[in-house]
Amino acid sequence: MIRFDYARPADVSEAVRAGSGEHAAFLAGGTNLVDLMKENVARPLQVVDINRLPLTDIEAREDGGLRLGALVTNAATAYDLRVQQRYPLLASAILAGASPQLRNAATNGGNLNQRTRCYYFYDVDTPCNKRNPGEGCGAIGGVNRIHAILGASDQCIATHPSDMCVALAALEAHVQVTGPDGDRAIAFSDYHRLPGDEPWRDNTLRSGELVTAIDLPAENFSTHYTYLKLRDRLSYAFALVSVAVALRLGEDGRIEAARIALGGVAHKPWRVPAAESLLQGEQPGERVFQAATHAITEGAIGQGQNSFKIELARRAVVRALGQAAAGTPQSQTDKRIA
Repeated sequence: MIRFDYARPADVSEAVRAGSGEHAAFLAGGTNLVDLMKENVARPLQVVDINRLPLTDIEAREDGGLRLGALVTNAATAYDLRVQQRYPLLASAILAGASPQLRNAATNGGNLNQRTRCYYFYDVDTPCNKRNPGEGCGAIGGVNRIHAILGASDQCIATHPSDMCVALAALEAHVQVTGPDGDRAIAFSDYHRLPGDEPWRDNTLRSGELVTAIDLPAENFSTHYTYLKLRDRLSYAFALVSVAVALRLGEDGRIEAARIALGGVAHKPWRVPAAESLLQGEQPGERVFQAATHAITEGAIGQGQNSFKIELARRAVVRALGQAAAGTPQSQTDKRIA
């Protein structure tokens, strides 16, 4: 770990000023940044501790939604009664991730901005375009069992590790940020990036911008939903494939609205609105589930060791749609797949 300067601002504007340098990093729960610094992957010259900022509340919005402060912990978010009752998909996804100890420390804003768990990204003795642009991608042709099958490029095949973000993508949240140029809201679908030719850029934040809150819309999909996470072990493991599904069913049982987001398969939570539209107006069933599944995984490409994830993703989507349509969401305590 290198030497760095430390700042602990008392308000948001001071934090933005302190964090606007080229080599500055914001510190909240530290569950990802500190690890990266220890591994010499992240080398900030200025660490800006934002834990004194007034971003620790969950508040009702005038439009009927909720605003989640960026410094609210993952645990506090998952166990908030308003979240559990109105956005149970989000609560379920959070509880599927990490461990209780980490959820007690990790923050909502930090979860959005956590970096990939690609082996090559963490190993400074191996090539990685995300860590050092121009070095190459060691995972292409290397050990790539956990890597992307969708949206990858010849520069990077890393995946985004978050569970919470998969649910936020399905719920169509918005991210509130502030920076040197003022405040702005970013649609969740636009927040994270695919690698393209700039894999070192994980998101669309501008220099010095700070996440202040996450806004959840009023439509909450509180009855027909599920978060299904498939992994190598049942706890404290990142997803090989995860699926967040939210449905709204009419009185006749037909699907009026559908949201599907995949995790563990791309550089960002993966949504294909055209796949969701195939479900609208249809009775839930194998035929329409399969159609949506093939649409959302269209163009999937394996890298050898991870090719199994293509079929795994398709089966997971069908299973998750069935769980959501039946109103029997996957339990995150009894993790046997329903």
